[in-house]
Formats: sequence, C-alpha cells, structure tokens
Amino acid sequence: MRREAVREYLASALWAMPTCAVMLAIIAGAGLSAVQFDATSPLAVLLFQGTSDDARNLLIGIASTMVTVIAVVLGLTVVALQLASTQFSPRLLRNFLRDIPNQVTLSAFVATFAYSTAGLYTVGIAGGQRTQDYPRLAVSGALLLLFVSMVMLVFFAHHLAHSIQVDQVMKGVEKATLTVIERSFVPGDPGIRMPNPPPGATALLVPQSGYVQAFHVEAFVGVLASRDLAARMVPMVGRHVIAGSPLAWVWGNTGESEHPLAPGVGAELRRALSQSVRIGYERTLEQDVAFGIRQLADIASKALSPAINDPYTANQAVDHLGSILAALALRQHGPQAVADARGTVRLHVPARDFAYLVDLALGQVRRYGANEPRVVRALLRVCGDLLWFGDEAHRAVVRHYVETLLSDVTRLVAQPADREPLLAEGGALLKAFHASGGTTDAN
Repeated sequence: MRREAVREYLASALWAMPTCAVMLAIIAGAGLSAVQFDATSPLAVLLFQGTSDDARNLLIGIASTMVTVIAVVLGLTVVALQLASTQFSPRLLRNFLRDIPNQVTLSAFVATFAYSTAGLYTVGIAGGQRTQDYPRLAVSGALLLLFVSMVMLVFFAHHLAHSIQVDQVMKGVEKATLTVIERSFVPGDPGIRMPNPPPGATALLVPQSGYVQAFHVEAFVGVLASRDLAARMVPMVGRHVIAGSPLAWVWGNTGESEHPLAPGVGAELRRALSQSVRIGYERTLEQDVAFGIRQLADIASKALSPAINDPYTANQAVDHLGSILAALALRQHGPQAVADARGTVRLHVPARDFAYLVDLALGQVRRYGANEPRVVRALLRVCGDLLWFGDEAHRAVVRHYVETLLSDVTRLVAQPADREPLLAEGGALLKAFHASGGTTDAN
C-alpha cells in the first residue's frame, strides 16, 4: 500500500522527473569529463575546438538561455492548468500534472541547465588557477543537450496546443477511465445485502480525514480469518471520510459475542486495516471509476452553463460517457463479499451500483440540457447504444433514465416543433427496450 501511494504521488509530482534528470546530467558530465581523446583519433572531430575561455562562455550562454526557456515553459504550463481548471473542470489539473511529455520536456531543460552550470566548476579552472586544458567531450555534450532542448521546446509547444483541446482532454479521460475498468474493477453481486453490525460490534475508526483512494484488503482479511472474525467496510472507494468516524465494523463470525475483540486483537486489526485502505487528500483514478465519470460530467455541465452555452461540447462529453457506460454495462455491480482461503466470507465491501453510475454520468446533463433538443438527441443516442450492452437489469436502468428524460422534455420544451420529434424518437427507443426484454445479450 505504501509503495502504491508513493508511486501514485510521484506520477503527479512535477518535480520528481526533473530532479532525477539533474542527477543523471551531473553524473554524465562527470563521466564525460574523465574521457580523453587523442588529437589523432577519428572521433576528435566531434570535440569542441575552441579555447577554454570559449568553452566557459559557451556554458554560461547555455545556462542563461535555459533559465529563460524554463521560465517560459513553466509560464505556459500554468496557463494551460488555469485554462483546464476554468474552461473544463478543476478535477482535470491532476491529469495535466501526470502528463509524461510535459515532465520529460521540463526534465530536458533542467538537465541541460544543470549540466552546463556544473561544467563551470571545471572548464578552464584547475586547482583554482586558469588553465587551457578542459574536458572537450563534456563541452560537446552541452552543445548536444542544447540542440535536444530546442527540439523539445518545439515539441512542447505542439503538445501543449493539442493537450488543451477539449477533444484531446475528453479522450484522455475516457482512456484513463477505461483502463481503470479493465485493470482495477472488481465485479460485485447485486444480490448481496450489506450486513448490519450486530450488537457488540467494534468500530475501527478513520485515522485521518480525506478520500478513500484504494482498497487492498488481503492483509485485513488475513487477520479476520486468523481470529475468526467478520467485518464490513463503511465507505466505498471515492468517498470522503472524517477522522474518528467508523471505517469498518468488526464482530465475531457467529455474531453472538458481546465483546469479540481483546485489546491486542484490536491493535492488530487497526494495523492491518491501515495496510488495506489508503486515504488521501484527493480522489484518484487508481480504483475510482466514478471519478473519471465525474470529470466528463463536469465538462458537459460546464458547457451547458449560461456563461459558456456550448451544447456541442456537452454532446461530445456524452459520447465519451457512452463508451464508459458501455464498458460498465458488461460487468456486474454492487457490494463484494471477500472470502478467506477456506472460502468463508470475512469482509463485505460496499460499491456503487449501475443506476448510480448512469445518473452520475448523464443525470446532470439531463437536468441542465433537457430543454436543448440537440443535447436530448445525444442522450437518446447514447441510451440507444447501451441497449446492446449488459443484461436486462442494466437495460432497465437505462430505460428508466429515458422515461425520466422524456418527462423533462415534455415539461421543459415549450415549442411543439422541437418537442414532438424528441418524444417520438424517445418513444421508439422505449419500444426497442421493451422488445429487447426477452432477448439474449447481443454481445
């Protein structure tokens, strides 16, 4: 859990990769400074041919240039972050910080500056005295890094211009969310009912306020099995918890004991729980599918606000949400019952159901855009696509959403010329849903 927490933090830390690049640049400079070439060597043409004063002036010029370039790059990055926050969603800032091309570009610039500045300690100076001997290959390396940095600057401008386009932003969120579904989604069972803690159950409290970022319950289940205990988690991934509130309830597996936990057992369970649940100050996409859906829903909602009034962007966000919902419709949702090695259920973990995810994805768009015919058509189109995914329970959720959408259209669209075609299209879609009730899944 700690390793994953560090990995998740470093992935969005803008300083981590540049720091490593500085260390590698200094090591490379020290290594190249120790390499000497004979004047008759065929590789001698690659060496810097100027004097030691020329080399020092070159390094000074490169260092000062890179300071300016770094300031420009950081300024452009801040502008991109501000644009993403105000135009799309403040929850997208983490995506820009995790962007590998941005980190690589900044690392190249910082490495070039560090390499050139470190060379000033040795080039043309030996024992505190001026000398004509200097590591020519190392100076040639500074020239190479300068050209690499200029190429990276052009690439950065190209990448930044594309990364702030709304199409690219939404496609990135969709791809990241689908990756979470493929790699981290744990199927649930809609038939499972979360057990209520029996009298005498012990609450394991939240150690710090924040958002539940991930569950890795193996250690906790192992302790429960060794003590013949049962438990249930209180929050689900993505929920905010407050320090001192119950994080999990634990009781004897028979449910009869008034005081199942000895003091030592409680401490052992708390340690295991801290290794199984990660709580942080922000939501992440590691296991939280709803967070990716929330980002796209934010873009759609903001596009439909009176200040922006951009229904087409909302339609695009709905299309991307449709792809995510189709992937979710192929899976079962609901609580999970985690068993130990012997097959005995030891832990119940709550999870969101499909109805919640559909409302999270399309609910706000329906409420803000039900009076705009083009937005309604986009919602109906996505619901029609979802007809071919999932089982009857999933289709029932989507069918209920369509019925609610048509009710809003009837109430909010005043012009009959706009309203009647939407109701006709929605009615045909409802007939298709009813007709598919007895059919097998098309997928």
